[in-house]
Amino acid sequence: MIARQLKLPAGSYFLLGPRGTGKSTWIRETVKRALWIDLLKESTFAELSGRAERIEAMADAKRATTIVIDEVQKLPSLLDEVHRLIETRNFRFILTGSSARKLRRSGSNLLAGRARSLTMHPFTTSELGSKFELRRAIRYGLLPTVWDKTGDASEYLKSYVGTYLREEVQQEALVRNIGSFSRFLEAASFSQAAVLNVVSVAADCGINRKTVENHFDLLEDLLLAVRLPVFRRKAARKLVAHPKFFFFDAGVYRAIRPRGPLDSSADVDGAAIETLLFESLRAENANHGYDYAFSYWRLADGTEVDFVAYGERGLHAFEVTRSSVFRESDLKGLRLFCADYPSAEGHLFYGGTRSYRFGAIEVLPFEEGLRALAKTLK
Repeated sequence: MIARQLKLPAGSYFLLGPRGTGKSTWIRETVKRALWIDLLKESTFAELSGRAERIEAMADAKRATTIVIDEVQKLPSLLDEVHRLIETRNFRFILTGSSARKLRRSGSNLLAGRARSLTMHPFTTSELGSKFELRRAIRYGLLPTVWDKTGDASEYLKSYVGTYLREEVQQEALVRNIGSFSRFLEAASFSQAAVLNVVSVAADCGINRKTVENHFDLLEDLLLAVRLPVFRRKAARKLVAHPKFFFFDAGVYRAIRPRGPLDSSADVDGAAIETLLFESLRAENANHGYDYAFSYWRLADGTEVDFVAYGERGLHAFEVTRSSVFRESDLKGLRLFCADYPSAEGHLFYGGTRSYRFGAIEVLPFEEGLRALAKTLK
């Protein structure tokens, strides 16, 4: 068992995250003597549908004061009873889920102030420790099952995409045409780590723009993708307007991205490396409760900073390049950003082996930069 660094509170909380990030496994490992309600089991789902009050009787039968409801978005009507039991019985609830959409629509705000909301991401470099292999992370991502060397990582990721991203979405009746949704996923993968052009994606997959916009909303609601906004605070220069797009994990992105004989491996690897940095930033931020907001910075002339982390702890700008030798052009965006925001700290991660510092800009080998992310953000 690889220990996770997410800090779990003593009270009730939602633990959200994409399927396969290890939410249930980690809760089973760290929370003992709890009543476990698994809504993926049809018998449990059927028993509690319309009979939420049975939760109290089940807890009393086991003399349990902690109750875990796994995949709570399957039956969001339970939340009213959860709210009542927190108020009247002081039960502790741990509510896991892989969809924010149903919880929001069901009125999970009833638990506001009584249950914190946490997010579990794929592994971080610091969690994997000596088990971390950069090449493997770039190729297969950081989902826990990928790091179980007894299985086939490629087959797992294919199954993840085929079973979850397509079939589960259809089972949840979130899309009507699974074939068009599959085409959308492939078209969206060409926008990975790039400025998102919805019109172009719609044209590529042959679906109308409104439907494509709804599909992007769906991916975010299922915690499977992020649209990264432009950093605009006190902007001194003309910036682009559109967000960048990322699937949440480098391995999942590569499993979705179609490859042909004319595709450049540099393009695919470059997007995967940028994704790996972004998912690591998001995970360290969530695990340690740093509360940064993430964005990117791009001028109208194309000069860019890949990621900006902004919060009470500071302002950080990150750029990444796969090249083993960095050039002045790789530092250009960071230099301009730090000139506009003198309090900012710049970070360039690259494929070489030496470390450098140029004023407010630190240059580190990519793996070293990943391992230091939690300390950097602190």
